[in-house]
Amino acid sequence: MPVVLAAFVVLLSATHASQAASRLGEFLPKVQPGELFSGADRFGEPVGEPPIAPVYRGDDIVGHALLNSDFTSAVGYSGKPIQIVIGLDRQGVLRGLKLVHHQEPIVLVGIPEADVVAALNGLIDKDLGRVAAGAQRPPQVDIVSGATVTVLVMGDSVVRAAVRLIRSGRLGGNESAGAEAGPAETRTVDMTRTETRDWATLLGDGSIRSLRLTVGEVSQAFGRAGQEHAASRVERKNPEDTFIELYVAPVSVPSIGISLLGETGYRRLERKLAGGRQALLIAGDGAYSFKGSGYVRGGIFDRIELLQNGQGVRFRDRDHTRLGDIAAEGAPRLREIALFMVPEDFAFDVTQPWDLQLLAQRAWGARDKAALPFELGYALPQSYMKIEPAAAPQAPTVVAEAPAAEGAAATPFDGENEPLWMGIWRMNAVKIGVTVVALLVLTAIFFFQDWLARRPLARVWVRRAFLLYALVWLGWYANAQLSVVNVLTFTSALVTGFQWEFFLSAPLIFILWASVAAALLFWGRGPFCGWLCPFGALQELTNNLARWLKVPQITVPFWLHERLWPIKYMIFLGLFGLSLYSVALAEVFAEVEPFKTAIVLKFAREWPFVVFALTLLSIGLFIERFYCRYLCPLGAALAIPGRIRMFEWLKRWPECGSPCHRCAKECPVQSIHPEGQINVNECIYCMHCQELYHDDQRCPHMIQVRLKREKFERLSPPSSGAGKGPAAPVITHAGAPIAGAGSASQPTN
Repeated sequence: MPVVLAAFVVLLSATHASQAASRLGEFLPKVQPGELFSGADRFGEPVGEPPIAPVYRGDDIVGHALLNSDFTSAVGYSGKPIQIVIGLDRQGVLRGLKLVHHQEPIVLVGIPEADVVAALNGLIDKDLGRVAAGAQRPPQVDIVSGATVTVLVMGDSVVRAAVRLIRSGRLGGNESAGAEAGPAETRTVDMTRTETRDWATLLGDGSIRSLRLTVGEVSQAFGRAGQEHAASRVERKNPEDTFIELYVAPVSVPSIGISLLGETGYRRLERKLAGGRQALLIAGDGAYSFKGSGYVRGGIFDRIELLQNGQGVRFRDRDHTRLGDIAAEGAPRLREIALFMVPEDFAFDVTQPWDLQLLAQRAWGARDKAALPFELGYALPQSYMKIEPAAAPQAPTVVAEAPAAEGAAATPFDGENEPLWMGIWRMNAVKIGVTVVALLVLTAIFFFQDWLARRPLARVWVRRAFLLYALVWLGWYANAQLSVVNVLTFTSALVTGFQWEFFLSAPLIFILWASVAAALLFWGRGPFCGWLCPFGALQELTNNLARWLKVPQITVPFWLHERLWPIKYMIFLGLFGLSLYSVALAEVFAEVEPFKTAIVLKFAREWPFVVFALTLLSIGLFIERFYCRYLCPLGAALAIPGRIRMFEWLKRWPECGSPCHRCAKECPVQSIHPEGQINVNECIYCMHCQELYHDDQRCPHMIQVRLKREKFERLSPPSSGAGKGPAAPVITHAGAPIAGAGSASQPTN
């Protein structure tokens, strides 16, 4: 598997330039110049890297057109970039934009595209030059009910793309100069300060910042914004009741982190803070939840946003860890406490001022909703920093753009020409290395399975150790749990226009899928379902514990068992058909998988999801891998292409199934038919049947072979050296010499 994976990654690296090429030239014909700039009549040739196209009014350049996805990530629910052409004048004012391509299921089905476009148009005429210079906060788009996350992603991508272009100095205006000025001093976090302080001290000196809003204050804010319906939909009748009491602190700063998380909690966090990554503790109480429920379906916390230097980022569920309490002495009991890792692709400097923006939402109908932003500013107290005068900055080299008619060479873009996914892979080098080593080990296990199967005790402990690795490290730590949603997204991408960038942005998921694809050719679905699936490992390990505790096991009659098999295939086909209509809706019904609850979120979720996952695990205590056998749509999805495997590695004797049924009775998931053949669609490749195949104490065929060998050894005279006649005939079997076994049956594959 790793050999095929390595070749696959090399092929991707060699072809990435063509896959990641800008699509600005493709989309410009879909836009009229007048849609971006009033009175504009033509586009010039795109120049530079990433490319931007000059826009002309007569002979005058009035601004430039750019594609948002060339400058920043713009991936929504569909997993594919949302393409927006932006018109930016030479002073950094956004003059127009057009949504030219997307595959957002929420917009394709149910939400009028005109509503989304109207929300985006709220950015027109915003001076993003001031945002790039840090003199003004990023503008926000109006929320569209039912498409909150999608609209936020679109608006963020437009602002971030424009700001990055302005800061590159390629517009030729005057506003970008201020953004390029170097800092007057260098600030770094003092990592030697590790004292522990109580809650009151931390709050008093600004280490923790808070925002308190009453229900009445929020209602008044909605009223001033003209949202009378939202103003009347109060959370609690008493206007003096707390709407939210929000606290935030950077726990990646040692003293703050040790005080709030405790020594053990901070050291655990410290191991994750590779490459200067930062982490925030956000806590809240009151009638309003800063988490909301958007992350449950879409994985994005849409009610909070981290803002700094004109850029913003929202957290995803993979960045989130739920906390039960705060370690600092005197800390209040709060309803929600969470630890958020700042995403690796967001340039965040904890020593510079930043803001946490809270989006207060109120719904007054089935799909009608209004939202208002409230900002909580933070500046790290200087006592936590080392401040030194900055070295004199070198004057930047400015490369002037050639006129459109003459063409232009590629212009460096602030060192950000490297694709985002490459940076993510580099930052996850350790995790990638551990995963590749584990895959190499698993490959060795499969290639040398006969050696392992002849050693039953070693096989059992090797398998348990690997399952423990899959559950704890691959699942709970790295969150590398594959899902049927990956299959649906991949299939949708193939149909609608495939791009590698989205799939490459999750290195471990990509590596596992590449390995699974290779393994399907050799062994079918067994390597993933039986060895690499964290939830499958959780089921098997808990069942092993139940057996050790003498919990009675239920054997499903085979006639019923084979009629329950098709359920998972029907679930998969239902989800697949639903995804052709709406990927987002299919994702909702894909919650039939308990993976997100049990593995990714570690049961820190709403109680119905937790009860569902625990119910499946409880049944699995009595019926080993109950979910895998009958309900798992991912297992069904892998079984279908698994039929194309090229090799049969599982060995059988002619007597298997007639008259011997031992393997069929002992198969942990009942994947062996009473007639003796193995159903590879259901096999998890645990190798228990191969252990029996080689065991001359339990396998009837091997018992007969052993008895004949022992009889021959008893009848054979002791060897007395050369010259005493030819040696007894020896027939080799399964790689070992067996004397006098001429009548024994030969193995079949």
